[in-house]
Amino acid sequence: MSIGLVLSGGGMRGAAHIGVIKALEEHGIHATHITGTSAGAIVGALYSYGYNWEEILVFFKSFQLVDITKYAYGKPGFIDADKYYPMLKTYLKEDNFKFLKRKLTITATDILEGNLKTFSRGELIKPVLASAAFPGVFSPVKMKNSYYVDGGVLNNFPVDLLKSKCDLLIGIYVNGFHHIKKEDIKHSYSVVERAFKIKSYQEDLQKFKDCDMMIAPNQLGNYGTFDKKNIDVIFKIGYETAIEAIESNADLLSKYNL
Repeated sequence: MSIGLVLSGGGMRGAAHIGVIKALEEHGIHATHITGTSAGAIVGALYSYGYNWEEILVFFKSFQLVDITKYAYGKPGFIDADKYYPMLKTYLKEDNFKFLKRKLTITATDILEGNLKTFSRGELIKPVLASAAFPGVFSPVKMKNSYYVDGGVLNNFPVDLLKSKCDLLIGIYVNGFHHIKKEDIKHSYSVVERAFKIKSYQEDLQKFKDCDMMIAPNQLGNYGTFDKKNIDVIFKIGYETAIEAIESNADLLSKYNL
């Protein structure tokens, strides 16, 4: 039986993906196929490589987003995405999709051509870095003859990549959305983040119906894309929301002996 997980982007809210994976595995639900964007690409790559939820959570906690040694010099961005390669290489020691234990597809945006690119074979780490390269913060990642940024620019919730390939499709959407107040947009980056989130949410909402089971914690709207200090809370929200979804979809899951 094939079980697919669709992991959305969402920055540090991606820690909720890890909580969901924990809940799913506790209930005997083990993915065979994964597709992810941005934070979802990172979690998806680590999970597909063979790391368990505890190890992936340790990775998220050790990830230093603002690091003076990783500033971009002579590149369009504040942080050089390529400088995270060594850190990922310590986890993804075999830098190739063929060494993964689960089928993985991730997305990135070709900033020169203006189209979406999917990656499922060949080198692994650079596509992961590109998929998570939030525009304006991280520099684009060069691969072959072009440059790539966050896959969420064009497809933050890539359900379409698995829709016809799995018996059971589970969507995990961590880009929580809710109404905010004027006081919540104090800085220019807050406005940029909000605008990016509005666009993504309106597009992604249409895809929820294509999943057999959706896990989308609305509480995550209270946390920012770069909010690292609340990782444990975000992880717990993902876990608890997944438990609720599993219980409310008991009849569906029983059809698959899950």
